[in-house]
Amino acid sequence: MLQFPDCGAIALVGSGEYLPVMRELEGELLQSAVNVGKRKVYVQIPTAAAKEGTDRLDFWARLGQEQADRLGVQCQSLPIFSRSDAFLPANIDAIHDAGLIYFSGGDPHYLAETLIETPVWKAIVTAWGKGSSLAGCSAGAMVLGKQIMGLRKNHAAPGLNLLSNIQTIPHYDRFLGWLPDRVAATILQAPDSVHLIGIDEETALVRDGADMRWRVWGEGKVHMLKGAPPQSFSHGEEIAL
Repeated sequence: MLQFPDCGAIALVGSGEYLPVMRELEGELLQSAVNVGKRKVYVQIPTAAAKEGTDRLDFWARLGQEQADRLGVQCQSLPIFSRSDAFLPANIDAIHDAGLIYFSGGDPHYLAETLIETPVWKAIVTAWGKGSSLAGCSAGAMVLGKQIMGLRKNHAAPGLNLLSNIQTIPHYDRFLGWLPDRVAATILQAPDSVHLIGIDEETALVRDGADMRWRVWGEGKVHMLKGAPPQSFSHGEEIAL
């Protein structure tokens, strides 16, 4: 894991970004950054859904705006739909000192391919390292590890490698019922050197700033699947990673 002495909070979310059920968590993430001088700005990065069409992107933008309105903060959805967009100065500048930077769901492979080794990704890492909060839901959570688990594909693919010792299976409770064989294969294929974690829907694994302790937030559970003794954790419980 990259080390930053003043890094912001980070959240890996199983599902539910921008919905009322996640308002408390997203407000908490924003406030932790505002407390250290960051702007009350809720930055959405919908890149993972870029191939799903304009209607879907408009849907994410609307949900994000509704959540920002509930929280009483400014919302900005960045039009990063292709790799070239991740080099545009306007998108880079929008990230500076944002309170919360949020990757929403979609295709984790496309998200990684679009952002890896770009100025936008560098700006995100820099902002988080200086106290901005960072969250990723579903695809956005998967992409923050060194590898993206091959739940829907037959092989793992490179992630953004911010959290090099963590790999995430979001929607874990749903995937377990929907694709049990693929989940079992994913667990077997994961290297022993990483923590493979399943995160249920409307549930998150959260780390507060430079504190190395992670805690569970939400109605579901977080499941340690590999890299430590198998165990499930509920809301408020801490996990040492």
